[in-house]
Amino acid sequence: MTLPVLGGFEFPPIDELFRWKFFLFSNTPFAVNKTVLLILISSIVLCVLFVLGGRRQRLVPSGLQNLCEMGWEFVDRGIVRDVIGPDAARWSPFMATLFFFILFLNVWEIIPIIQFPPTSRMAVPLYLAIQSYIIMIVVGVAVQGPWQYFKGSVIPPGVPKAMLVLVAPIEFISKFMVRPFSLSVRLLANMMAGHILLTAVALLAAATWTTSIPEAPLLPFLIALNVAVIIFEILVVILQAYIFTILTAVYVGESLHPEH
Repeated sequence: MTLPVLGGFEFPPIDELFRWKFFLFSNTPFAVNKTVLLILISSIVLCVLFVLGGRRQRLVPSGLQNLCEMGWEFVDRGIVRDVIGPDAARWSPFMATLFFFILFLNVWEIIPIIQFPPTSRMAVPLYLAIQSYIIMIVVGVAVQGPWQYFKGSVIPPGVPKAMLVLVAPIEFISKFMVRPFSLSVRLLANMMAGHILLTAVALLAAATWTTSIPEAPLLPFLIALNVAVIIFEILVVILQAYIFTILTAVYVGESLHPEH
């Protein structure tokens, strides 16, 4: 079902904005859709960017090296060291990769013509959330031992024994069932909403551009609105990558340091 807007203009169905369209190796097991293609491009650009940035390291960084070092320090000092603590150094490469990978995927939302973030497809944030979830459990079991880890996760210290019947199931559901779901849905919902909003405003502006004179005064307003939405979505793109990474760091920190 479509929604008529501005005379004969029709807004496309919502599902069409997220529809998988195979355009490479169609009807084969190796078919590639726009989501996969954007992920591959993002991975290649991310690798090339940091390889070039770290190829010729100088004492006084400049240009691409300076940009890469600023990004690394933002994750290393602003996320990893503050959250994980003494064991932060060995986790910085993973957290930095996670942050910039999500950031690069999100950025496609504001790229003209494309305006489609791969993170608006459930499979992508769900995979990233499951990855963080598995790492959290593996680290906890390796550092604390299976019994101590699961016991400490569902039985908070200082809780009266009479309350354990209520508290333990809540803690189990919260940490081992809700976490991967909430981590993925938070990223998915924000990127889906931004994608729909940007598409709607852009289509309205385009429709107004081609319509009759009585609707022309709306055009400057819609263009200004589109610019404002893009600026807002830039903040959302960065913020969602930051939130996903810092929550992953929190989960890893809890597994490494259960006393905190």
